[in-house]
Amino acid sequence: MQVLVTGVGGFIGSHVARRLVAEGCSIVGVDDFSNGSPDNVPNDIDFIEGDLANYETLEKIPGDCEYILHLAGQSSGEISFDNPADDLKKNTITTLNLIQYGIAHNTKKLIYASSMSVYGDMPDEPVSEKENCRPLSCYGVGKLAAEGYLRVYSKKLPYVSLRMFNVYGPGQDMGNLRQGMVSIYLSQALHNKKIHVKGSLERYRDFIYIDDVVEAWQKAMITDNISNLTLNLGTGIKTTVQELLDVLKVHMPDISWFSEGSTPGDQTGIYAETTALLKMLQMKEFVSLEDGLRKFIPWAKEHTAT
Repeated sequence: MQVLVTGVGGFIGSHVARRLVAEGCSIVGVDDFSNGSPDNVPNDIDFIEGDLANYETLEKIPGDCEYILHLAGQSSGEISFDNPADDLKKNTITTLNLIQYGIAHNTKKLIYASSMSVYGDMPDEPVSEKENCRPLSCYGVGKLAAEGYLRVYSKKLPYVSLRMFNVYGPGQDMGNLRQGMVSIYLSQALHNKKIHVKGSLERYRDFIYIDDVVEAWQKAMITDNISNLTLNLGTGIKTTVQELLDVLKVHMPDISWFSEGSTPGDQTGIYAETTALLKMLQMKEFVSLEDGLRKFIPWAKEHTAT
């Protein structure tokens, strides 16, 4: 089985690619390293360096990829305000180009890395895939637009959109302090023993460990009857910022924190309704935040420059 994995130099993309290599898949990986790193690219894959917003990159991809796993893109709501047109190019134009590639080459399915950011502010209850989306950031708008293109072309190219919640774990970019709440706080704790929280400690999120995310991506790809649908990819567990900090402090007793300022386009709180995920992908349990941090913190200490 030959699989195209975009964003293969990124946090999630590299993990997914390594899992598929271990399962015996032949991987074609693409990345322009605007966000990812060459160090993350797994061994034993065919690698293409290039920007998928440029059609010249698409022409370098072999035509016999059975599946497309599209994880390339800009992944920060805050950064999306710096250059909205560039965010649109990285997250929406790339998707449209890959749809055209998939149709031209009779690809079986495209799995898309969407985001909880498409929802915007939601009531304090689990958010389902049926909710009316009102994104608050340029990033969320672009992700939602890409989902729309996938629906438009779904009769020619089946798809699954995975709306990922707050993914964390080993391999995350500890130097990027504008994306990834857990990694941002952990990086600050390791550098300064003090965490700057932008916003209320009562904000809440749904934190999902990288191994669970990889499992879901593989199942979404290989399960034949899973197509033309959108799934939340979260644990369904509501965790406040205060609760996250408290768990971090258990592992790092000498840290402290303060709240000041806010982040553009930030959601007050969101956590996933997971009924569809559990039913369609047979996800039975998730790594707890406590166990996930127990695995993540030692890796972060080793990979964070002081």
